Amino acid sequence: PSHDRGPGGEAEGAGGDSIYPAGVGHFQVGRRTGDVGQGKAGIGDQRGIGDMLRFRPNTVGVDINPDTVAWCRQQGLDVHHMEKDRLPFDAGTFDGLILDNVLEHITVPQPLLAETRRVLKPLGRLLAGVPGPKGYRSDPDHKVYYDADGLIRLMQNNGFICRMILPMPLRLPWLFARMRQYCIYGVFETEC
Repeated sequence: PSHDRGPGGEAEGAGGDSIYPAGVGHFQVGRRTGDVGQGKAGIGDQRGIGDMLRFRPNTVGVDINPDTVAWCRQQGLDVHHMEKDRLPFDAGTFDGLILDNVLEHITVPQPLLAETRRVLKPLGRLLAGVPGPKGYRSDPDHKVYYDADGLIRLMQNNGFICRMILPMPLRLPWLFARMRQYCIYGVFETEC
């Protein structure tokens, strides 16, 4: 796999306080993007819910939680409800998809990953993010822990090619173990 790094070891394109500018920089502007999993609307702080939909035009959201879908729609966001392991879109709908902190909630992710391949166009890009160890332990709903190698292996076993790994906010081992918000993002591409 390609692990593109800048001169200081940081991921190329990384910067700021959000994965979205760094990660979606690998998606072509103006192309249709899907964001799977919007967060937990109605539960505590609403920050972060629908961020991608606000940040990038031509992005469509989807979530399994009907309350989250309703909340996002009340905010004027284009969000669709999905059934378990079934994305409500035609084959080849998206140029890019985002699974930001979704995979760790799913014991058997293969059906969802098959759906992501189905709705992506050929050579479509997938940005997948998972929490570091402290973030993983902070949510009792987290079911599967992935480090960078585990995320790459999962994606390769499900028909994706790793193009880049983006540790966020920076690639620093002491942050990885101590910071709850530390995440590992991968840019993956569908095989031809």
